[in-house]
Amino acid sequence: MTSGERTDPSCLFCRIVAGIEPAHEVHRDEHVVAFLDTRPVFVGHTLVVPVDHVATLPDLPVSEVGPFFERVQHLAAAVRDGMDAQGTFVAANNTVSQSVPHLHVHVVPRTKGDGLRGFFWPRTRYDDDAHAAAVAGRVARALAERLSPPG
Repeated sequence: MTSGERTDPSCLFCRIVAGIEPAHEVHRDEHVVAFLDTRPVFVGHTLVVPVDHVATLPDLPVSEVGPFFERVQHLAAAVRDGMDAQGTFVAANNTVSQSVPHLHVHVVPRTKGDGLRGFFWPRTRYDDDAHAAAVAGRVARALAERLSPPG
C-alpha cells in the first residue's frame, strides 16, 4: 500500500468494508464498519474497524480517534443491550495476537459467571447464517435506538 491509499486489497477487513467479502454488519458509516466476529467468544461478539486501512491503533490519525471510539462506545452499549448482557469486554490487539493487520476493536457481551477468565478467549460458532443474521439485527436495532433522537 502506498501513501495516500485508503484501502489494502490484500486485507480481509478492507474487503469487508468494500463489500467484496460478506459480513453480518451491525453498523456502517463514514468512519467505521461494525460486524459480527465469525468465531465469537460469545454470541454477539462484534468487531469495529475503521473504514480506512490502518494496521494498529497508533496508526489511526488523531482526527479519527474521537469518531472511531465514539462508535466503539455506542456499540459497547448496543451489544450489551442487544444481547441482554450485563456488560461488555472491549479490547484491541496491536500487532501481537492481531489476526488481521487492520485495526479492530472487539466488543464482547459479558454476563457474570459466563466463564471468561483473563485473556483466554474460547471460541464458539453461530448455528448458521440465519442465526448470525438475527444476532446482527439485534445489535443493529439496539444501536439504532441509542442513536435515535428522543421523542
